[in-house]
Amino acid sequence: MLVDTTMDHDLANAAAAARRAEEAGYDAIWSAETGHDPMLPLVIAAEHTEKLHLGTGIVVAFGRSPLTLAHTAWDLNAYSGGRFFLGLGSQIKPHIEKRYSMPWSHPAPRMRELISAMRAIWDSWQNGAKLDFRGDFYTHTLMTPFFNPGPNRFGAPKVFLAAVGESMTRVAAEVADGMLVHGFTTETYLREVTLPSIHSGLAASGRSRADFQLSYPAFVVTGETRTEMEAAEAGTRRQIAFYASTPAYRGVLERHGWGDLQTELNTLSKRGAWEEMGRLISEEVLDAFAVRGAPEEIPGLLQKRFGDVVDRISLYMPYRDKGSAPRILAGLADLIQR
Repeated sequence: MLVDTTMDHDLANAAAAARRAEEAGYDAIWSAETGHDPMLPLVIAAEHTEKLHLGTGIVVAFGRSPLTLAHTAWDLNAYSGGRFFLGLGSQIKPHIEKRYSMPWSHPAPRMRELISAMRAIWDSWQNGAKLDFRGDFYTHTLMTPFFNPGPNRFGAPKVFLAAVGESMTRVAAEVADGMLVHGFTTETYLREVTLPSIHSGLAASGRSRADFQLSYPAFVVTGETRTEMEAAEAGTRRQIAFYASTPAYRGVLERHGWGDLQTELNTLSKRGAWEEMGRLISEEVLDAFAVRGAPEEIPGLLQKRFGDVVDRISLYMPYRDKGSAPRILAGLADLIQR
């Protein structure tokens, strides 16, 4: 099991953050698209590291065309020496239409086609294949020499796809190299819904589980003192409540019989009652989504819960005090080496 981490979007600190991650022993660092472009910090990270893999977790796919994604990912993979992972996500309809002003329709088929279109573009650059991609959502039939970057010795990057539902999960297993499991995923949902969909998609593509990496950001609640633990629990409850209020993620709750909680949280979210929402996350719900314990206990708990399921893991700690992360990482490294 590989252990990854995340980076923020402060370009002034990107070099130092990437160096620290590499020196600490992390296998990859991921940059998310929130209030800033996720690609830019990774250019700086690539320049100041040697072994650390660099990924977008995620870049919003439907906010861009296959060609714009293909160009940026191609250049980043070449510049980083083949260390770039293109992590894609669909986002949800209101954001794509109202924030990005881009079209939304049939997200799973559209995503399958977008990734296939990118691969056709990369094939034209790397191998000189004629670009003739014609789909229901995307058409790419023109690639003149002036706009063709030509082959590079590292080729195209690995593509990871974020997914929660069964349809998008199957798409990930059919056309991507790996999947970014959403943090709002319980062990039960992962084993009973996600894995069967992955095996189905891999079978359809003629591949095995060994050809596909599963990356999971595990909610971790920890601290050195009772005060730190209480703050960690409160922050994690609020983050779980935020995700749980989203209709697209209702299926995870319904797997546990908690569908009504989504309705209640969604109503509160429309009023901006974020603190009240966090208080609705019970001990049972918190334990289903998060691993709780002292820092020295976390590595063993993570290994027990996810060691036979995921290939890459990161620590999802949505609260201010993350001072325990190095100890957890060291403990995980010891477990993995055994």
